[in-house]
Order: sequence, then structure tokens, then C-alpha cells
Amino acid sequence: MFADISHERQQSLLRQRNLLALTSTGLGLALVIATSLAATRDREVVLLPTLPKQLTVTSAGVQAEYLELVTRDTALILLNRSPEGLDYWMSEILKLADPASYGRLKADLVRIVEEQRGSDVTQAFVIRSMKVDPKGLTSDVTGTLKTFVGAQVIASDERRFRFNWTYRGLRLALSGFVQLPNQDKAKEAQ
Repeated sequence: MFADISHERQQSLLRQRNLLALTSTGLGLALVIATSLAATRDREVVLLPTLPKQLTVTSAGVQAEYLELVTRDTALILLNRSPEGLDYWMSEILKLADPASYGRLKADLVRIVEEQRGSDVTQAFVIRSMKVDPKGLTSDVTGTLKTFVGAQVIASDERRFRFNWTYRGLRLALSGFVQLPNQDKAKEAQ
């Protein structure tokens, strides 16, 4: 009699062990599948509706339209400045900075702020054309840079600027900018 009860109890424990092993295997397999799907799936973020059309940013890369819109806004912030708003100007540009380039960008901006602070010099930039390279993460902006002292225009020159970007995760960040030689002046020099 005790042998029958013992055998029945062992069979019950064996069934429980097998069910636990099967459940653990199934959960482990589900975890592996979910992890692989999460790792290979592109993430998407829907941007605000203030843009002229709906855009999404994915971890797969930057769309040319998005890079153009960000470059446009950055160029207008960076190249339009007056002595009254220099602190705000610098803080807004630094919000766009790539963490790896933050120190270098801040040093360049501090130099500009020190040169312009206390003066009556204001500059305004009007974009004429833009070329973006989403693969190389660069943008070239051409336009007219006007320099004012008070209300008097003292210079109005055609200028080209290149913006360099980094893209990590879903964040497009400014890593640098430089003024390029004008193509017209370069052709004249040849």
C-alpha cells in the first residue's frame, strides 16, 4: 500500500517537473524572440505638426527632408545675431551640440560673443540655397550675410557655410560648422 502511494506521489512530482521544464523552455524561447525583434526593429518618433509635412525620425538614419529643416533652423539661429541676445544665442546653439564636440563649439561661440559683446554690430543671414548629404551628415548653406552697425548696412556678402552633424540613437546633433570659400570667388581666382 505504501508502495502504491509512493509511486503515485513520484509520478505526480515527475509531471510537475516536466511541466515546469516545458514552461521554462517556452518562456526562454519567447524571451530570445522578443529580444531579437526589439534589437532589429527600427524605432520611430513622430515629430511635431508645425513642420510643413509629416516626418518621422528612425534609428535607420536621417531623412534628407529632416536634415534640411534642422539645418535651416540652425543656420538661421547661428548666423542671425545681435549684441542684445548673445547669451540666449549661445545657449540655443549649445543645446544642439553633440556632446563630443560641445567643448570645441562652446570655445568658438565664446570667442564670437567676446568679439561682439558691447558693440553695435548685428548680422543677418538670408538663405539662398542649401545642399544636404544625409549619408555624410553634412549640410552646405549659401546665402547673403549682411552686417549692420546700428541701422547702417556696412557689408553684404555672399557666403557659404558647412554644418557637420552626428546621429546617435534618434538625436541629430551639431558637431561643427565652418565658412567655406565662395565658389564664384574660387572660379575668379583660377
